[in-house]
Amino acid sequence: MVNIANLDKLLFCHILTFCREHKLNQFAKQISATGDGHIYVYLAVGLLFLHPQGSHFFNLMLVSYIIELPLYLLLKNFIRRNRPCAAFAGFESDFQPSDKFSLPSGHTAAAFIMASVVMHVFPLLAVMAFTWAMAIGLSRIALGVHYPLDILAGIALGLGAVSMAEQFI
Repeated sequence: MVNIANLDKLLFCHILTFCREHKLNQFAKQISATGDGHIYVYLAVGLLFLHPQGSHFFNLMLVSYIIELPLYLLLKNFIRRNRPCAAFAGFESDFQPSDKFSLPSGHTAAAFIMASVVMHVFPLLAVMAFTWAMAIGLSRIALGVHYPLDILAGIALGLGAVSMAEQFI
């Protein structure tokens, strides 16, 4: 019988090996950086003042993050899964994560909130937004700070938060 945790680690190792063999680490850092929170704030505030749909975009993002952040912190600190960069003996990473636990991926959750809000407000940009969000998740694996299941949990958390937020907007 296949153990999910072992499959998760095996998939992590395959993705990491592929990225290292193809020298994608610097690219992964750049993609990951586009998922840092300040970019979302700039975009939402800019749209608020410059686009007719800006207030809907801003409000949906705000409520989504208000829902997502406490759930993210609760899950992260309850599950307390060590990051791969700390779990594997001899593993070296030149990237430092902001905290020591990996499940769920906060970068991925935030990126999927952004992509989902883009889909709701600007549907023509949905494919591009979700492709970018998935690249964020994969970049976190390539950098050695998340397992694939962390990414799936981040996706579910981000999409779920927007789905709940829609009930209030």
